[in-house]
Amino acid sequence: MSPSGAAAARSDNPAENTQPVLLDCCGGLNNVDYSKMDLTVVEELLRYFNLWDSSVCVAVIAIIFNPFFWNVVARWEHRTRGLSRIFGSPHLACYCLGLVIILLNVYRSHSITVAMKTQARWEVMERTDVLYSGVAFLVLGTVLVVSSFLALGFTGTFLGDYFGILMDKKVTGFPFNITENPMYWGSTANYLGLALIGASPAGLVLTVIVAVAYKVAIRFEGPFTEQIYRERSQRRKHE
Repeated sequence: MSPSGAAAARSDNPAENTQPVLLDCCGGLNNVDYSKMDLTVVEELLRYFNLWDSSVCVAVIAIIFNPFFWNVVARWEHRTRGLSRIFGSPHLACYCLGLVIILLNVYRSHSITVAMKTQARWEVMERTDVLYSGVAFLVLGTVLVVSSFLALGFTGTFLGDYFGILMDKKVTGFPFNITENPMYWGSTANYLGLALIGASPAGLVLTVIVAVAYKVAIRFEGPFTEQIYRERSQRRKHE
């Protein structure tokens, strides 16, 4: 059959020869009438949590800045011993950095509390079981933080390893037999408890940001601290 005949045959059976046509949904996104979209859910969410509120922005900055600050300063100290020279002693330098970290954490807690108070409460969370859960998390977090501090001491808690103040052996007792970073996760549990007690969606979001910031910090701190102790072991072998 010639090409023209084949074409004629195809034209005689339009039902068999019709090819599916890809349709441009809604004629393209530019033709969507956004004014008719139902944004009730989004509006309800924004009523409970305004990400662009100044108090929320300050809290987020404080959450991210704190671990960034102490990691950068501690690594600089480990590399140059700059703080030890300035203060004349690695112990005194560690105490001063620890005091600064404490003050930064106090400000972070304050900024989170302010952000929670300026944002709307969520009626769904205003229940007795949620309140008790918040108290439980607060107690758990406090136990983890306090017991971790008692097990490590001041220099062990506040990056004394980076100042050359190394512990004789790894702490494996409570609460380190539960989690490797009880100070961080205890602090996170405290913020979660406060968010539940305050029925604050903003507090829940900020708690998630705290957990992520700590997770990133652990990724940097863990291997670096292990390297510091490996270097000490190698020096002792050569001695």
